[in-house]
Amino acid sequence: MKRLLILGAGTAGTMAANRLVRVLDPAEWHITIVDQDEIHYYQPGFLFIPFGTYGKADVMRPKREYLPREVEVVLSEVESIDPDTKQVVLAKDRRVLSYDMLIIATGTHIAPEQTPGLLEHEWQKSIFDFYTADGAVALHKFLRTWQGGRLVLNVTEMPIKCPVAPLEFLFLADAFFHERGMRDKVELVYATPLPGAFTKPIASRELGALLEEKNIKLVTEFNLAQVDPDKKVISSYDDQSVEFDLLVSVPTNMGSAVIERSGLGDDLNYVPTEKHTLKAKNYDDIFVLGDATNLSSSKAGSVAHFQVDGFIENFVRYTDGLEMLPLFDGHANCFIESGHGKGFLIDFNYDVEPLPGMFPMPGLGPFSLLKQSRINHWGKVMFRWTYWNVLLKGKEMPIPAQLSMAGKWR
Repeated sequence: MKRLLILGAGTAGTMAANRLVRVLDPAEWHITIVDQDEIHYYQPGFLFIPFGTYGKADVMRPKREYLPREVEVVLSEVESIDPDTKQVVLAKDRRVLSYDMLIIATGTHIAPEQTPGLLEHEWQKSIFDFYTADGAVALHKFLRTWQGGRLVLNVTEMPIKCPVAPLEFLFLADAFFHERGMRDKVELVYATPLPGAFTKPIASRELGALLEEKNIKLVTEFNLAQVDPDKKVISSYDDQSVEFDLLVSVPTNMGSAVIERSGLGDDLNYVPTEKHTLKAKNYDDIFVLGDATNLSSSKAGSVAHFQVDGFIENFVRYTDGLEMLPLFDGHANCFIESGHGKGFLIDFNYDVEPLPGMFPMPGLGPFSLLKQSRINHWGKVMFRWTYWNVLLKGKEMPIPAQLSMAGKWR
């Protein structure tokens, strides 16, 4: 019997497991999935916790509820991966798992320790993150009694998980302080390493204009070098400095430490991956999914979904000895909360930047692209139900995996 090993039971790993049990012959394949954590987090929900929309319990569920019964589940950290012997060593009891095919879906995480001064005595006192459930909860507790001042949101470096989340946080913060009658007591500042509000020119222009409209100061090309928690100043490598009363940090994002220990990744522990097939560049019989790749596509749940759609066919083709097809085009689809019950929607891929239009049906929508609307906000709200009940379970979505230009205009 052939052995398929999946490392990581997050969004990408769970979707892949649910899809693969439907296409692989159980008499020929034994599937094992390994993860060190029993809890699955709905990470887009972290954004809403600081403002009291969700609590921690609203974004967490047991992983085993979403994994198929046919899959063996192993709860352990992974110590090392050896592609030469096709073996994985687990930290728990040094157990060794052999594989015929390996899927690396080990994700990404924040690494505040990478920035001098960030993870010191002011962490979760005047410096917070919202990319973890605990960080978002701590920030919520702080904001409940904060009297105002200069709130600086800083992105340390790219890439980060969900590139639009920092913008969403600021838009929601603007609405939150307006609702509390204290917006005039809060200065909002966005310090980003990017040359604009977003990575793509048209979207950057639209979102940058909204920052200006909401009186949110934009500091571009700010590459963080260090944090001085006592003076409450962040400094860049080119000697720019930004003072803060409250710092909301998006720290350096890094792939799993096991990728570094195994010598499989780049400087940020992401695995070099073929951009259209998702096979590991330097290794046979290994595919990489979700945030674990080094691809230029966004690190987001929608991207993992579109990856898995094409990956399933290519996995079967590869194991059958057939040539793989260029089925993943970098497709990303993201709702962007803009505050006050409105939102944007962007839809793009490697080659096509976010464009205006209607989605998913040309001329009908109901969602508008690159334009604020209330229905876009409700699309974001409803996505939580879709995530738990459709996407994570590997069910089909009425959105093609590859980007469609229907309904878009330049």
